[in-house]
Amino acid sequence: MPEMMTEQQRRVMIVAGESSGDLHGSHLLRAAAAHHPELIFFGVGGERMRAAGCRIVFPSDELSVMGLVEVFGQLPRLIVRFRQLKKILRGAERPDLLVLIDFPDFNLRLAKLARQAGIPVLYYISPKA
Repeated sequence: MPEMMTEQQRRVMIVAGESSGDLHGSHLLRAAAAHHPELIFFGVGGERMRAAGCRIVFPSDELSVMGLVEVFGQLPRLIVRFRQLKKILRGAERPDLLVLIDFPDFNLRLAKLARQAGIPVLYYISPKA
């Protein structure tokens, strides 16, 4: 359920699809919250991001897949989770900023949807070449 917000509060959605992203996301959350306590954080991550104050929509380990065979096996679940985030980007929980951490196959598609919805996107750790 969405939190009650004051006029000054801003919602930041963070998506980290891997454990390394969870670690970097937790550092970002702590630093941002120290300077901007009015920010509300939610998104996809792990226990580190949760401990840093992020409301986890679903855990990042649900997105983590390795290899082509595993991707095909997990494709239905990945589609469901992508659609869940798409609904958030267009709905009442719409963030004021989307922060993406690595995980390019998933996050670049999410970035495109966010831009189409007029939501600014910050790629905190960009995909590696």
